[in-house]
Amino acid sequence: MRLLSYNIHKGIGGRDRRYNLERIIHVVRHERPDVVCLQEVDQNVRRSRHDDQPIRLAEALEAHDHLYQRNVHFRAGGYGNLLISRWPIHTAHQISLRNRRRKPRGAQIAVIETPGGPVHLVHWHLGLAERERHWQARRLLEHPLFLESAHLPTIVIGDFNDWMNTLARGPFAHHGFVQATAPRRRFRSFPAYWPIVSLDKAFIRGPIEIEHARIVHSRLARDASDHLPLLLEIRFNQHVRRNHGESS
Repeated sequence: MRLLSYNIHKGIGGRDRRYNLERIIHVVRHERPDVVCLQEVDQNVRRSRHDDQPIRLAEALEAHDHLYQRNVHFRAGGYGNLLISRWPIHTAHQISLRNRRRKPRGAQIAVIETPGGPVHLVHWHLGLAERERHWQARRLLEHPLFLESAHLPTIVIGDFNDWMNTLARGPFAHHGFVQATAPRRRFRSFPAYWPIVSLDKAFIRGPIEIEHARIVHSRLARDASDHLPLLLEIRFNQHVRRNHGESS
């Protein structure tokens, strides 16, 4: 499975400040992902010409299923997270991760039916304050809707905003996750034109192997958004899954 996570900055370039959703589409298509997790996706907002970006992106990327979560609202529109899959989304939940009066944040929880079996995927965009992020991670990892499918191979991916990487040795270590995007120096994704910090991350748990993980450094990606995309190539370890099933 090829999994891509990308904060698309509403389709607005990080350097030229120009709106051009086609650049985002070309960047994603070039990597041929099976599942795409996009953050900061606009819907009916003036700055992005009132485009219905979730529909445009889902159609352009030939989605079998897609799921949109609008977190920040502007009059009749807003922006949020978009999950696109070439395979069926079996179950899906969307939960709020808003902490008090801070900017609204959210997480998408989905079970995707891949050729290698079902995978439990969490896609999110966390807050800017460290204490807020730790609260959000604990809320998600202990949430009943997350626990419903926590026995499956699980991936948590998105824009973590965790430039110091404190979540890795905090709630994720406590819940038995392994970071797929380590060491940090290999996964610097922001700002796109001169990346110095690792904000876009992934964690895994269960019978999953990361065959390859990288930040996409193409010229077009450096222009299309203020973040660079994260790409994972994942293999499900059927032997481990079979043994786990026999012992449970």
